[in-house]
Amino acid sequence: MSQEMIDPNKTMSWNKKWIAFRTILLKEVRRILRIWPQTLLPPVITMSLYFVIFGKMIGSRVGEMGGVPYMQFIVPGLIMMSIITNSYSNVVSSFFSAKFTSSIEELLVSPVSKHAILMGYISGGIFRGLAIGIIVSIVALFFTDLGIEHLFVTVFTVLGTSILFSLGGFINAVFARSFDDISIIPSFVLTPLTYLGGVFYSMENLSPFWQNISLLNPIVYMVNSFRYGILGYSDVNVWYSMAAFCLLCGILYHRLSFTQ
Repeated sequence: MSQEMIDPNKTMSWNKKWIAFRTILLKEVRRILRIWPQTLLPPVITMSLYFVIFGKMIGSRVGEMGGVPYMQFIVPGLIMMSIITNSYSNVVSSFFSAKFTSSIEELLVSPVSKHAILMGYISGGIFRGLAIGIIVSIVALFFTDLGIEHLFVTVFTVLGTSILFSLGGFINAVFARSFDDISIIPSFVLTPLTYLGGVFYSMENLSPFWQNISLLNPIVYMVNSFRYGILGYSDVNVWYSMAAFCLLCGILYHRLSFTQ
């Protein structure tokens, strides 16, 4: 008999973690699909208005930016905006609702791994972010031509962004004490950083002072990395951005704790 034997208790533990993770993820996916008029439809309508107003009406007067038509230039940024907003809002609203109704206590006192709970909610946020990103990309094809210049960078940026903001939404939900608390970060932090993150303009159009200030905005790196993957154009070093993704995700994951 081989000296290396499988520990049945360890195998059972992994099975329990997998069942818990799968159950939470399925619950999140079903919730998203069940209330699709609230979760999937509004972002698509909002992004379509951006395409019409900024892309068609204003874009025809702007001309080119970054060597491509203005409509084509803003599409990657608008897709990233939708992924950021929906990944964050899905986790913060879902987990805080469970916390507000005290149903999360049933999970915490059950023999369920805290990492399985975390990964289940985070995966739900990733699912919604990716679903919205795909739908918005399909809508964008009605307004302009899109391609993928660098597939790895595109996929890595989309996944990294959705993971990062799902983790951020989870942290917000853990420390929030009321529904007002879960709207503060999106209203006063995410929205300004997104609009100032190079979605509608190239950093080349800014003065050197404001270019340096913009480099402090993390969303600048996400938008430009995705734009590089789609169009092959970026205002920042893409590889530094990808390394920062990994670092930030690791910091946020280890910051999370259920010991409060």
